[in-house]
Amino acid sequence: MITVLNVHERSLPAPLEAVGALIDGLGGTEDRLWPPDWPPVRFDGPLAVGVAGGHGPVRYVVSHYVPGHWARFRFTGPRGFDGFHEFSVEPLDDGRTVLRNTLVVRPHGVLWLGWLLVVRPLHDAAFRHSLDCAERALTGQVARPVKWGWYVRLLRAATARLMPHPADGVGQGRSGRDRKTGRTKEGRARRKDGSP
Repeated sequence: MITVLNVHERSLPAPLEAVGALIDGLGGTEDRLWPPDWPPVRFDGPLAVGVAGGHGPVRYVVSHYVPGHWARFRFTGPRGFDGFHEFSVEPLDDGRTVLRNTLVVRPHGVLWLGWLLVVRPLHDAAFRHSLDCAERALTGQVARPVKWGWYVRLLRAATARLMPHPADGVGQGRSGRDRKTGRTKEGRARRKDGSP
């Protein structure tokens, strides 16, 4: 059995506390880390050890959580993918902080081919987009936004037909966030009347 190590990281011009807060908000109503135009991250309760959750067909349980620093999610589904993914932060000497997503997975049998052809390209695109969301949340812009190649666009179109977003509002995904801005209805309303 082959083990996959897949790491995405970005150095961000922000203190550890600000970057760590993005991890703490994952799956919440004001989630600024997860990309709004991907199947949303959902948890059965507040982010804590033992809480089940997932995004799209991927299921996991929070196996480790250090608020503001680290959250690890152990896969529970789909069957045949053993491992975890995690978000962590690492302070740098210059006042910057690295936000990192690490995935360690062991696909069983023919699922190795599914990892290579479908899961890896979508995983890479989603987590690179997540780092764009983090950069935008902390700086108001993205210096070099991720661009999807034709293959990722094809896979996204195919998977959208298999797992469509329910009709829960114009321009919104299942999380209730606007697909372009990533804000919730409540977040948009507060900003319109001048509150933070």
